[in-house]
Amino acid sequence: MVSFGGLARKLLGSSNSRRVRKFEPTVREINALEEELSRLSDDELRAKTQAFRDEIAGGKTIDDLLVPAFATVREGAKRALGMRHFDVQMIGGMVLAGGSIAEMRTGEGKTLVGTLPVYLAALEGNGVHVVTVNDYLAIRDSSWMGRVYKFLGLTVGVITHGLSDEQRRDAYACDITYATNNELGFDYLRDNMKFERDQMVQRGHHFAIIDEVDSILIDEARTPLIISGPLDDRSDLYRTIDGFMPQLSVEDYEVDEKQRQVSFTEDGTEKLERLLEAAGHLHGDSLYDIENVTIVHHVNNALKAHRLFNRDKDYIVRNDEIVIIDEFTGRMMPGRRFSEGLHQALEAKEGVTVQPENQTLASITFQNYFRMYKRLAGMTGTASTEASEFGDIYNLDVVEIPTNLPVQRIDDHDEVYRTAEEKFKAIALEIKAAAERRQPILVGTTSIEKSEMLAERLRKEGLKDFQVLNARYHEQEAYIVAQAGVPGAVTIATNMAGRGTDIQLGGNLDMRIERELAEVPEGPEREAAITALKVDIARLKDEALASGGLYVLATERHESRRIDNQLRGRSGRQGDPGRSKFYLSLQDDLMRIFGSERMDTMLTRLGLKEDEAIVHPWINKALEKAQMKVEARNFDIRKNLLKYDDVMNDQRKVIFEQRIELMDAESLVETVTDMRHETIDQLVAKRMPEKAYPEQWETAELTEEIRDILNLDLPVADWAMEEGIDDADVKKRIVDASDAAAADKEQRFGADVMRYIERSVVLQTVDALWREHLVNLDHLRSAVGFRGYAQRDPLNEYKSEAFELFQALLDNLRERTTQQLSRVEIVRPETQEPVLPFMQAHHIDATTGEDEFGHGGERLTADFNPAGEDRLQRDPANPETWGPIGRNEACPCGSGKKFKHCHGAYVQDDVTA
Repeated sequence: MVSFGGLARKLLGSSNSRRVRKFEPTVREINALEEELSRLSDDELRAKTQAFRDEIAGGKTIDDLLVPAFATVREGAKRALGMRHFDVQMIGGMVLAGGSIAEMRTGEGKTLVGTLPVYLAALEGNGVHVVTVNDYLAIRDSSWMGRVYKFLGLTVGVITHGLSDEQRRDAYACDITYATNNELGFDYLRDNMKFERDQMVQRGHHFAIIDEVDSILIDEARTPLIISGPLDDRSDLYRTIDGFMPQLSVEDYEVDEKQRQVSFTEDGTEKLERLLEAAGHLHGDSLYDIENVTIVHHVNNALKAHRLFNRDKDYIVRNDEIVIIDEFTGRMMPGRRFSEGLHQALEAKEGVTVQPENQTLASITFQNYFRMYKRLAGMTGTASTEASEFGDIYNLDVVEIPTNLPVQRIDDHDEVYRTAEEKFKAIALEIKAAAERRQPILVGTTSIEKSEMLAERLRKEGLKDFQVLNARYHEQEAYIVAQAGVPGAVTIATNMAGRGTDIQLGGNLDMRIERELAEVPEGPEREAAITALKVDIARLKDEALASGGLYVLATERHESRRIDNQLRGRSGRQGDPGRSKFYLSLQDDLMRIFGSERMDTMLTRLGLKEDEAIVHPWINKALEKAQMKVEARNFDIRKNLLKYDDVMNDQRKVIFEQRIELMDAESLVETVTDMRHETIDQLVAKRMPEKAYPEQWETAELTEEIRDILNLDLPVADWAMEEGIDDADVKKRIVDASDAAAADKEQRFGADVMRYIERSVVLQTVDALWREHLVNLDHLRSAVGFRGYAQRDPLNEYKSEAFELFQALLDNLRERTTQQLSRVEIVRPETQEPVLPFMQAHHIDATTGEDEFGHGGERLTADFNPAGEDRLQRDPANPETWGPIGRNEACPCGSGKKFKHCHGAYVQDDVTA
C-alpha cells in the first residue's frame, strides 16, 4: 500500500526536485546569451564587469544582474580555464547566490560552481570571502579560480598562516579573499584588540561562501576559537587555597567516582567560608556570592586535585613539573597541561613551581562568527543529514543539486563480523583481491592509528605497494588522493583525509604536470611531454574503468552518517562506475553503543561461524538509527555550547562596537568627563547616603577613596562641619576640583597629547576588564552546572549572573579609567604606541581533545612571522634550535612527517620513575 505522501512524490517529485526545477527557466536565459558573449573580444568581455558595477551604482541589485553576470563568468571560465559550466552547475551557483547550501556530489565541480556567485557578489564592491578548510586549498583555489576573476578584471587575495598585518589588510581589500575559517576568526578577534582603526585588517562581513560547509559549520563548530595569553602570577592564591584542603574531613565533600566529580557538602562550604574569611579572600557573607566566582573556581580545582587526581596514576612529578599520564595508554604526555587552572592546583598540591595560568584574551564560536555575515552560503557533497541544524543555527536551506550524469556506483550492504580480528582479516583479503585485479581501492579508517595498524597487517600479508595518509591537510596528501584512481592503487586514509581533492580515474593531469614537469621549461619539449601524459592517463583510465572503477572500502562506520557518505561519494564521479562497501565488527565503537552483547548472542544462535559475515539490509537500517542518535547527541552539544556563547556574544558585540566607536571618535573628552562625574556620583552616594545627617557621613573613607581614585587631597571632613552643607554641595566641590585637575593636566601636556592618552587609557582599560570578565565567565560556566542539583536551570542562572558581571564591568570601567587618567604623567616627550599582548591561538579538536595548533598553541603576536626568520634559523640536526613547534607543523628534522608523529611523538617512559 503506497502512502499519500509517497504517491504525491511519485506524481509531483520531491520538494527538492520541485525547487530545482524552478531554476531551469533562468538557466535557459543564461544559455541564450552564450553565443552573443562568445563573439566579444577579451577586452569587451572584461568591460562587462565595470558595466555591471555602473548598473548597481544606478540602483540595480545583483539579483537583477544574475543572468548576464553568470553568462559572463561561464564565458570567462571557458577562456581562462578551458572549462565550461554545466547547466546543473549554473543551478548550484543560483542556490549559492540565494544564500543557501548547495549539496553537490564529489567530482561535480563545486570549486568551479563557486565562481558564479562569488563574481556576482563581488560586483557590489564590499568584498567576498571564500572559506576553505586548510591553507593548501585556499592557495590552490585562489590561484586556480583566480584566473577567471582576474581575466574579468577583479582582484583576488589569499590569507594564509604567517602573513603580516599589512599583507592581510591588502588581501582583505581585494574584491575576493580566500582564507581558512581559523584565519578569518582569529583576524576578527585580533582586530578587536587593536588600538587604531587603521590597524584593523578586515573591512566587514558582507558575503561568505564556505567550501566543505559541513566540516566547518558542523564538525569544527563544537569548540570555540580562543586567543589566550599568560595571566598575572597567582601562585600565592593557589598555595593558600591548597593549604585549606588537608583541614577538610570526609564529611565536608562528596565524591562521584563514576562521573569523576567532587563537590562540597553544606558543612564543607561553611568550614571553607570561615577559612577564606580568616585569610581575607571572602567577599560578602557567602562563598557563592557573585563576587566570589573566581574563588569558587579555585577551591573546586583544589578539591579535585586532592580527591580525584592521584600521583603516579594520573600524573607524575618530574624535574619540578607535573607531567600528565594518558589514561588510555599509560604514557607520559610532556608539554600537555590540564586547563582552567587545574594544572596549577596540582602544582600547588605537590609543592612544585606554580606556572602562570593562561587566560582567554578573546574567543568566539564559528556559529557566532559566521552569523555576522549579511549573506552566507555553502557547498559540500554531504549536508542533507544535517539540514535541520543548518536551518536552526544558521538559517540556511540545503538544496540537493542533481548530478550532470547518472550515478553508476554500486553501494553494497555492510558485512558484519563478530570480532575486529575477523573483520580486518577479511578486509586484508579483499584489498589483496582488488590489487590483483588492478582495481583502484580507497580504504577509509576512522583514525590514523587504525590506518597504521591496517598497513602493518597488509605488509605481513605480503602487500607492500600502497600509500598511507598520515598527514592531514598537506600538499603531499592532496597529490596521493588525486592519484588514488590509478589502476592497482591502494590508498589507506582517514575518512576526512584529502577533503577537497577530486579522485579521477587514471590520475590527475594537472597534479602530474606539476610533479613530473616542474623542471621542464615552456616550449615544444614541454608540450610533447604533456601530450604523452594525456595519452598515459587516458590508457590508465580505460584500465580502471574495465576493472570496475574506484572501490571505496570502509573499515568502520563513523558516528555521523555524513562522514560515511563523504567517503562513499568519492567513488562514481561524473557517471563513472564504482563500488562501496563497509566492513564492521561487533567490537566497533558504534556497534558497542548499539548493543553488541545481545546481537552477539543472536548471531551465535543463528550459527554464525568464525570468519563468517552477516549481510542484511535490517542491519544497515539499525546502524543508521544508532548513528542518528549519536548525531542528535552531538547536535545537542553544539546547541548547548551556542546557548552559553550567545550570552557572551551579546556582551562581546557591545564591547567590540564600543571599541570601534572609541577609535572613530575625534575626541573622548566628553566620555572621560562623564565617566569621572559618574564615578564621583557613586562615591558620594555610597559614603553620604540620602537623608543621612552630616555626622553620619563616612568622611574619612570618602577622603581616602578620592585620594586613591582622583589623586586629590580634599578636606572633606572640614566641609562636613560647615553649617547647612549637604551632599550635593560636597559633590559639586569634588567635581569642580577634579575638573580643575584635568584642565591643569591638559594645560601642561597639550590638548593633542591628552586626547591620545585618553583614547589609549580607555581602550586598554576596556581590554583589561574584558579579559577579566572572560575569566569570570569561564569560572561561572563551570560553577553553574552544580545549580541543576538545586532544581535551578543552569543556563538561566548563567544568563542572570553574567548580566550582573557585565554591569560590574561597566562600573569598573568608569572607576578604573578615571583612576588611571588622574594619575597619568608624561615621562618622555614622545608618546609610545600601545602594543598587543603576547597571544596564542587555540582550537580544540572535539573528537580527540587535541589542540589543532599544538600543545602551547600557536603564537599570534604581531612581531612573529612563522614563515620567516624564526624557522630559517632552525638546525634540522639540533632540536635545541627549533623553539616552539605546532603539533601539526612539519617536523624540522626534515623527515616529511608531522611533528606529532616524529620528534613530537610521546615516548613511553617509566611512569614510576
